[in-house]
Amino acid sequence: MTDRVRAHVFVSGRVQGVFYRASTRDAAREAGVDGWVRNLDDGRVEAVFEGPEGDVRDMVAWCETGSDAAEVDDVDAEYGDPEGEEGFEVRR
Repeated sequence: MTDRVRAHVFVSGRVQGVFYRASTRDAAREAGVDGWVRNLDDGRVEAVFEGPEGDVRDMVAWCETGSDAAEVDDVDAEYGDPEGEEGFEVRR
């Protein structure tokens, strides 16, 4: 197995109501990255990505733009050890 990492990400800006979560899910599945994404009550989007380090870093970089309609102001990512995420889902 490759070296896996985990990124816990908070994205701020106009990222709700613009298909950000669905686009994140699609991009993560295409990249073969596990984890989840959800909206927060404060208007941010929270996501967790687990997988090979390069793929996880690519997903964090993808968050800087996100869906076509999104306007991302900031992406805050904290890296750590994976916790065993399998698949990628949109959480409510």
